Amino acid sequence: MTTDPPSLQPPVYTTVAAEHLRLLWNDEFDGPGGTPPDPAKWRHDLGGKGWGNQEYQYYTDALDNAVQDGNSNLMITARQTSAEQEEALPCWYGPARYTSARLLTQGRFSFTHGVVEARIKLPFGPGIWPALWMLGEDFGPVVWPNCGEIDIMENIGREPDIVHGTVHGPGYCGSEGIGGAYALAGGQAFKDNFHLFAVDWQPGRILWYVDGFRYFSLSREQIPQGADWPYEHPFFLLLNLAVGGFWPGDPDETTVFPQSLVVDYIRVFQRI
Repeated sequence: MTTDPPSLQPPVYTTVAAEHLRLLWNDEFDGPGGTPPDPAKWRHDLGGKGWGNQEYQYYTDALDNAVQDGNSNLMITARQTSAEQEEALPCWYGPARYTSARLLTQGRFSFTHGVVEARIKLPFGPGIWPALWMLGEDFGPVVWPNCGEIDIMENIGREPDIVHGTVHGPGYCGSEGIGGAYALAGGQAFKDNFHLFAVDWQPGRILWYVDGFRYFSLSREQIPQGADWPYEHPFFLLLNLAVGGFWPGDPDETTVFPQSLVVDYIRVFQRI
């Protein structure tokens, strides 16, 4: 029987063949079991407003939805709500059917250019939508997509063997975002084991990796003629598990709850 390898301690750079890197920021999620993610590194988005995609979950800061498990993992868990929760958590469509969590480093950590690497095991099932991504630090005063968005890893649960890497900017956003996809071979699924997801964000160029394999790259010259390239300023990290929405579709009778996004670590490196 095989088991997942342990987290790398101390943090080392493993995925992308690049020299002269220094560790800029990391979270190994090695706090005591039953504790929230480090509030010095993460804050929570809250609510059930649909988040631009008519998603069904209500994001909370409860331990039921985001907790360190005591084994150097962060668990972000989507759950069906109880009758009591439904009435207390109003969503755009009515009483909340699901709860989950969305973490972000805005106001705590941002950076310009570098390598982001994360070791993650994905949830599964129709309507399940995990993501690790980045937004421009000026998001808010500058509306999306003008602030820029870099999706490091997205998966829709009805495609258990496929992940996507994408950028969204002015003139190429939403369903017109520019990206690529990576598929596991031989009937494997991302729910079965941890995998390494990375982006190498360089001036004028972004490269996407799974388990050290570069599956997509994009340069400034490849975006639509006349469009902006809003990726030369600080970005912050986001990590979330959505339920439903335009892209993944609705959960159905085959979707099992609860579902957990299990994160071993996230590390950010810069060239020196």
